[in-house]
Amino acid sequence: MSGTVATLLADRGVSADALEVQRAALLAFAEEMYAPLRRCDQRAKAECYTRGLMIDGRRKSMQPMAERLGEVDDQGLQQFISDSPWDETAVRRRLARRMCAGLDVQAWAIDDSGMPKCGRLSPGVARQYCGELGKVANCQVGVSVNAVSDVASCPLDWRLFLPAEWDQDRGRRARARIPAEVRHRSKWQLALDMLDELAEWGLAPPVVVADAGYGEIAAFREGLEARELAYVVQVKGSTTAYPADAELEQPAYQGCGRPSVPRYSQKRSNLRELVLAAGRKATVDVTWREGSRGALQSQFVALHVRPVGSRRNAGGERPERWLLAEWPADAEEPVKYWLSDLPADTPIGRLVRLGKLRWRIEHDYRELKQCLGLGHYEGRSWHGWHHHVTCVSVAHAFLTLWRLGHFLPAAPDELEPCANAEEPQPIRGDRQARAGPPHRAAA
Repeated sequence: MSGTVATLLADRGVSADALEVQRAALLAFAEEMYAPLRRCDQRAKAECYTRGLMIDGRRKSMQPMAERLGEVDDQGLQQFISDSPWDETAVRRRLARRMCAGLDVQAWAIDDSGMPKCGRLSPGVARQYCGELGKVANCQVGVSVNAVSDVASCPLDWRLFLPAEWDQDRGRRARARIPAEVRHRSKWQLALDMLDELAEWGLAPPVVVADAGYGEIAAFREGLEARELAYVVQVKGSTTAYPADAELEQPAYQGCGRPSVPRYSQKRSNLRELVLAAGRKATVDVTWREGSRGALQSQFVALHVRPVGSRRNAGGERPERWLLAEWPADAEEPVKYWLSDLPADTPIGRLVRLGKLRWRIEHDYRELKQCLGLGHYEGRSWHGWHHHVTCVSVAHAFLTLWRLGHFLPAAPDELEPCANAEEPQPIRGDRQARAGPPHRAAA
């Protein structure tokens, strides 16, 4: 690792000098993304705010950003984000189409992220689980759909989770200016809403991936199947299922009422028990990618099962689904489980690569938070939050395309995308013909 790279491990953004070299590219990208904004002053402030999010600094709230930019006051930025009536949906639509075309997208990942907050007036704030802190805390939770490949990802759409307690709190709703039609919806329902919106924009995922917070919910999996969207989602080992060879039996008709529906003769089991029954002999060694310390490899079992909770077909059968389980050689039992509706002839290597693809989102969420200030919005406006995360997404998209070499060269150095992550490998572009990634400066 070069000395330049080593100095980046505590960074909080891009150096102003490096960003100035790419100013023309940023102006063109911002002009493209913010074209739906009607007024030229709005588009100018959007570019300015996006640039402020990228410039190195520990806090990306209004006042420190305005001081670093030196060309706009914090009240102007605050008014643009919190009060100006521009449509973030049109910007996200344009960004989603651009990034789906510009990345080698392997899947869309559903994820959410907690943003710690003080007080109780920020929209959606409540005592709920916050992944950043690893405990229940006062926070907001944003749900996102992200286009993902092994080398990059980009948020395509966002929703702010509104806890049920906000539905009847007229005072807080009025202060946060939450639209009357916005009510509490579960996170998995918000995810399906976003998939529907992206479909209206003419976009569809190759595969949907998600962690157990979503995959464990049978209604979420049913929603994906109803939309004919393939998925590989993590679940718990306690998820109930029948083996694929379970047979239906028709109970004898008792002579009154409706005939009983067919039932499986075998007792239902769970995913853990089904994998343990298959035994070590069913494991396969799979390498899914190269990590910073070499190839990432483990042992996996892939079986066909019939999950309980899946909608029965016309014959009363529950559909077959892939069960993928990771069972490391040094573990007494499997440590992770996934369900998938990919075709029956899907190679186990592809199932593993898709199941493991969420690492990219976890990495890029750190960049969104640490480098681009995803959780630094201090306003108390519903639309302000959506404006802020949309600008953060535009900033992240620009940096992603820069690292992948979509803009003119800025410097010959190989630099890491963001701080404090041993995994994954630095993203490297073709430095001879394409742009080097952005320089980042220590906070």
